Amino acid sequence: MAVVLALASAAVYGASDFLGGLASRRASVFGVVAGSQLIGLAALLLLLPWLGGAVGGADLAWGAVAGLAGAGGLVVFFRALAGGVMSVIAPVTAVTAAAVPVLVGLLGGEVIGVWTAVGIALALVAVVLVSAEAGLAALGAARPSALAPALLAGALFGLFFVLLDRTSSDAGLTPLVTARVASVALVVLIALVGRQRLRVARPALPLVAVSGLGDMTANALFLLATQADGQLAITGVLASLYPVSTVVLAQLVLRERLVTAQVAGLLSAVVAVVLITLPA
Repeated sequence: MAVVLALASAAVYGASDFLGGLASRRASVFGVVAGSQLIGLAALLLLLPWLGGAVGGADLAWGAVAGLAGAGGLVVFFRALAGGVMSVIAPVTAVTAAAVPVLVGLLGGEVIGVWTAVGIALALVAVVLVSAEAGLAALGAARPSALAPALLAGALFGLFFVLLDRTSSDAGLTPLVTARVASVALVVLIALVGRQRLRVARPALPLVAVSGLGDMTANALFLLATQADGQLAITGVLASLYPVSTVVLAQLVLRERLVTAQVAGLLSAVVAVVLITLPA
């Protein structure tokens, strides 16, 4: 069940990112992020009477720190995109986000089988390939200074998964409330300090709303995956396959052409999932 929930989380994360990207073409990036997160928070609060749990102070604290890590990752990621090459930043960020929960899980004593280990390694490769819109040549030509922001953003995204995994299995979705409150507060604060626009144009509102609901749904699915006794090394890397659904939607909806590396990445992701789900 944990594997299914983590894969569903990746699919919804990718779809939410795709819609958020479309909305960002029509409105301020900070407005899109803040608006989508507020909408997701409102939806969560409506469902909390049925999906909440016996939450403790530690669960709320882990959720809040996770929210700060996720929001910090977004800010660093957007700043890196504004001053760097997207074909380099995107794959480096994605693979770092996938590697962090794997490393934390294994260092924390999780034991995985040989085929699972091979599948995890292949999934990390798949994340890089799928995110490499300009092919692998751009990665080879990247300057080390351009990689630092991408590595930091990816580490913060991966830390978001790790911190949510620290919440108790009885907490339900309640830790996501403090996570979302903290992330919205940080994004709004940074936008105000940097004098960034937070207003979202009316044509972009439907995309922002659906993106926000999708992002919250993906967070919930991942949290449920961890609470279903899923190993962090497995659930983290599976949830980090979200670029796959983003790329597939871009190809289906926007008719974007896939480069050879992306096709190889999609195939690698399929094989990786099969290997990870094989019996030990």
